[in-house]
Amino acid sequence: MSLIRGTSLQGYPELVSMLGADPERLLYAAGIPRQAVGDSGSFIRYLSLIAALESAAHATGARDFGRQLAIRQGIEILGPVGLVALTAPTAAEALRALDQYFAVYSPAIKGMIDSQRGSRYARFEFRIELKRLPPHQQVIELSLGVTLQIYGLILGSGFKPVSVHLPHDALAPVPDYVDYFGCPVRFAEPFCGFRFRRTELQRPLPSHNAVHDVVRQYLQSIAPPADATLAVAARTLTRRLLPTGGLTLELVAGQLLVHPRTLQRHLAAEGTSFEASVDQLRREEAERYLRDTDVPLGQLAGLLGYSEQSVLTRACHRWFGASPSAYRRALRQLGARAPAKGVTRPPAERSLSASADQGK
Repeated sequence: MSLIRGTSLQGYPELVSMLGADPERLLYAAGIPRQAVGDSGSFIRYLSLIAALESAAHATGARDFGRQLAIRQGIEILGPVGLVALTAPTAAEALRALDQYFAVYSPAIKGMIDSQRGSRYARFEFRIELKRLPPHQQVIELSLGVTLQIYGLILGSGFKPVSVHLPHDALAPVPDYVDYFGCPVRFAEPFCGFRFRRTELQRPLPSHNAVHDVVRQYLQSIAPPADATLAVAARTLTRRLLPTGGLTLELVAGQLLVHPRTLQRHLAAEGTSFEASVDQLRREEAERYLRDTDVPLGQLAGLLGYSEQSVLTRACHRWFGASPSAYRRALRQLGARAPAKGVTRPPAERSLSASADQGK
């Protein structure tokens, strides 16, 4: 199972309603929480996205549903990934940044540029990195429509592809495709994407170097580096997926496109396991939130992927020897990071924790 951010469905309820169908029913049937739609902090299953788009096209009779939805989306759905591209100094660097950090938006999909040296044209190719997919023509057309809008925003309003290539037959009259994409469209092609002039890659962009560096640093902190070990990549992804509440070994392995047993072997080689790694990350995040924020405990439980606050309370007693509220008070009053479990606390901290627990 692989995921994509909720912004991938930005504009979906409004478009479905405008076309005369019930978006709530379609989202429910696809297993997508309504609050996740358009939310950059939420993740949905990529297969659920496919189901929502295909069912909407059927329910509304709009064979061009994916392309219509693309008009309602843009680079903002990518969040910081889009910002790092917009602030790059050249078009080539902007597109490389999109490729490097796209897994932050969804590891299920990949967009690659082949500069095709010796040719006048470069090629963009879109791939879904999942096997045994159901029919998904709508998500293909949505993805290409949004990608071309992003390219137009980065490269300027004068950007036009030379040709668009779709792996399926036309879903609507061919002239509609030509009007939509503004170029010849070829169907039943061996790849999905478009060709454009290579000279576009050398186009300079307005300078936003300071913003670009800040956003790139942020993305590097949440996306595993290209040369990261599988265990490091799994830890980075696990931290990002904690709030989804459905964190499993199979989910993380699927996101990384490896078998669960392969991931477990790599974790074991580094002296840990998936369960121990998740528990350690939850402990680190809990301590950070309790030390540095006033987030309510019920909300903190959700941020750590727990279904109930009582589960958080039991975990804190196991990690810190105190309830979450008592541990937060101890951290604030001592004004210092609490020691790790197993390290003897100073007498003042022991008495503070004890009195805090008694007062709870």
